[in-house]
Amino acid sequence: MLRYLGRRLVTMMATLLAISALIFFIIQLPPGDYLSNYIAELQSQGEAVTGEKVEFLKKQYGLDRPLVEQYVVWVTSLLQGDLGYSFEHNLPVSKVVGDRLILSVVLNFATVIFIYAVAFPIGIYSATRQYSWGDYGLTLLGLLGLATPNFLLALILLYFANVAFGTSIGSLMDPQYINQPWSVAKALSVLEHLWVPVVVIGTSGTAGMIRRLRANLLDELQKQYVVTARAKGLPPGRLLRKYPLRMALNPFIADLGSLLPQIVSGSVIVSAVMSLETTGPMLLKALQSQDMYLAGSFLMFLAALTVVGMFLSDVLLALLDPRIRLGEGSGR
Repeated sequence: MLRYLGRRLVTMMATLLAISALIFFIIQLPPGDYLSNYIAELQSQGEAVTGEKVEFLKKQYGLDRPLVEQYVVWVTSLLQGDLGYSFEHNLPVSKVVGDRLILSVVLNFATVIFIYAVAFPIGIYSATRQYSWGDYGLTLLGLLGLATPNFLLALILLYFANVAFGTSIGSLMDPQYINQPWSVAKALSVLEHLWVPVVVIGTSGTAGMIRRLRANLLDELQKQYVVTARAKGLPPGRLLRKYPLRMALNPFIADLGSLLPQIVSGSVIVSAVMSLETTGPMLLKALQSQDMYLAGSFLMFLAALTVVGMFLSDVLLALLDPRIRLGEGSGR
């Protein structure tokens, strides 16, 4: 088990290193940089920009160095806990992001919990009561969840939350708690507002997980070992828990690795639509202005969330099914 975890940790670190290189160089692909955008903005305001000033600004922002050197400095700073300096805000990235990283983690992992908590019992019910009215109704809801765009569902739920519950629209907390230190009242305000974006982001993922668990469990229920257990008089509840459900859980847990990228990418768009205090709106603005250190830090944070989630998926699979970790060890 320790060798299995060691291999997964090494793979995770190598993946993050490769992602950091891709992020940094892809941000540089559009023509120009933050400085060229800044100079164009100054010129549009009628301010003269001399060659000496351009060189001074390049040296100040470190843009006169080769790309590889800029990348090495950025990665080294990340490893030391320094997220870099935001050109647009003239502040360290750590001060610019504020609570956005924490709120993004809370939002993404609350969405994962919501998806599994809803999909697990519904998937089991649909599989064990195939072709019942409940199965048909839940299947219809699942298809509606897959077909409804997130931004449309966000608008509907924002209106519903405001009319039915009086929840303020377009934030993860009440206005008086924004940019304030964390307290019990602020945490309760976040929990009060959290359910709307969680439902919006998690609806399509929940519908997909229900369909996959239902299909996997139906496949297991048709196998000979289940027929034999029924013939021996094993109670249906114990039979379901002891054999087919355990086998059907493997792909259900493995889907966490593919589910997290969907949640993370969906949360960026939904956060921008709903004006949430997460990394999404600020990330889009940083990409538009080519504020490479701010955008790169956000993208690395989202990538780390995804990679850590996939690592947890691998660990849970190894704990659930010994064949995975034993097979990994015997394959050396």
